[in-house]
Amino acid sequence: MVPPTTTPATEEPATAAPKRDPADATDHAAESDHADQNGHDGPVHKPNSFYIKVAGALAVITALEVALYYLDLHSWYMPILLTLMVIKFLTVVSVFMHLKYDNKLFSALFYSGLILALVVYTIALLTFRFFDRGV
Repeated sequence: MVPPTTTPATEEPATAAPKRDPADATDHAAESDHADQNGHDGPVHKPNSFYIKVAGALAVITALEVALYYLDLHSWYMPILLTLMVIKFLTVVSVFMHLKYDNKLFSALFYSGLILALVVYTIALLTFRFFDRGV
């Protein structure tokens, strides 16, 4: 292995990273290097308050799903429940998993899984004649 080249004046390796001010708590250069290496356009993370609001909205949707069980909606019950399921799935995948910034293959895999689940649920419900039950 070849040792790193040195400059005669400083006797430090020529490949050494530039020195950073220790008082600077944020390392913006490292963030941009990380963004470039991973194919991201920039910082991905939003403030914690955003994620708390999204989690609160997901909790409200979950409470609505539970409340739907106690309401007498007849044939509207399952389509509403499936719609809420899709909303929650898309929210979790897009906000918490950051698929917007990943390879498009990952998005295709997740969304094809969603479509497959919806098709399987619908076929199962049609098999049991769930939608034929009238008011």
